[in-house]
Amino acid sequence: MAQATTSTPVLGTPHRWRVAAGSTVGTTIENYDFIGYGTAAALYFGTAFFPDADPLTGTLLSFATLGVGFAARPIGGIIGGYLGDKIGRKPVLIASLLIMGLATFAIGILPTYATVGVAAPILLVVTRIIQGLAFGAEWGGAILMTYEHAPWRRKGAFGALPQAGFPLGLLLANLAFFASSGLPDDWKWRTPFLLSALLVFAGLYIRLKVEESPEFEEIKEEGKIEKNPLLSVLRSDWQNLLRAFCMRIAETAGYAIAITYMSSYLKSNQLADPSQTILAIVVAALVGFPATLFWGWLTDRIGRKPVYVFGTTMILLSGIPLFLLANTGVFPLIVAVFVFSFAICQNSLAGTQASWFPELFNTGTRSSGASLAYQLSAVVSGFTAFWAVSLFQAFGWVGPAVLFSFYGLVGLIAAVLTPETNGRRRREADDVAEAEAKRELVGA
Repeated sequence: MAQATTSTPVLGTPHRWRVAAGSTVGTTIENYDFIGYGTAAALYFGTAFFPDADPLTGTLLSFATLGVGFAARPIGGIIGGYLGDKIGRKPVLIASLLIMGLATFAIGILPTYATVGVAAPILLVVTRIIQGLAFGAEWGGAILMTYEHAPWRRKGAFGALPQAGFPLGLLLANLAFFASSGLPDDWKWRTPFLLSALLVFAGLYIRLKVEESPEFEEIKEEGKIEKNPLLSVLRSDWQNLLRAFCMRIAETAGYAIAITYMSSYLKSNQLADPSQTILAIVVAALVGFPATLFWGWLTDRIGRKPVYVFGTTMILLSGIPLFLLANTGVFPLIVAVFVFSFAICQNSLAGTQASWFPELFNTGTRSSGASLAYQLSAVVSGFTAFWAVSLFQAFGWVGPAVLFSFYGLVGLIAAVLTPETNGRRRREADDVAEAEAKRELVGA
């Protein structure tokens, strides 16, 4: 099991804040692009690309295209993780952002079914696959660049910064859809995708200025780059890979029910109109940003495992209560549903993954291991909204509520079985090392 290595200065590199900022801006943009698709799929794509289907079938088909992007993410994770371990974290960061931006802009100019018929959903699927590949390659590089530049005893807090790009991206995407909701016809959903081009240019400018990971540079100079990092992970670290995969399912599949599916559920059952739903998600994202940073900070104080066990337990216990609150149709309670499921359940796990997952793998295979574990779960989460619709038809709202709790149980079991990487002795040793480093700095 890998922990913080001595190749990173005790107090972090001089560029740690610039790297963290570049990673955070990039993940914000990519999440804006990827999450925006989920909002459009829940609210608009059923009628724009599948108008001949009845409302239920249109929703199912729309969520199926959403799932295709998630299914492509493991491939992107494999490619990005492999290249991150072979040529460096930075090139992968830049390429993934550029590809994601082009694919998202393309969605904004796609013809609808009314214009080109069946070719429209086919083009939608193609662009969604490209989005998935780019997003899958993104996470490992952004997290590891930040993690490997960070101070020893603050890796949880620093790692949570790019993870906070998720609620920021969610916030920006839903603000864009909220602002465009009054536009005529297809411009309601086209405008947010087209606006992403501006964000991509800004993100590329920042990422081109960040420095490569010091830990990768060290193993490169020493000639210790793994010949096949993916094979090494599968052969030597498959247990940690499996544990991280199961832990990640609780977070990302739980989000697919509590946010993505819930948006469609509220609309189809006339519990809230689209503008109310988007506003509730915006509020949740506003709370989610500081919440993610808090959870990351907390892992440096009490360890990674306690925070994750808490978050997965909340998911396990809250499935039915969340749907009961949503079924009231009372807007403040609906806001509470989104805030709790996002800021408490999802963000507590996301804020922990940024440090716990990298620490489960050695430096030479860290990009492949962390990326693969993180993105493989997307196959499950990507089709979760689709399954939730089917379960609702069979069992009513109890079906998706129980599925939400089941994902929490899977994550909880995996967290309990995963070794702690930031225990009390490790934290005490890092505190001593930091104090000595500061004394040496003052003495110099």
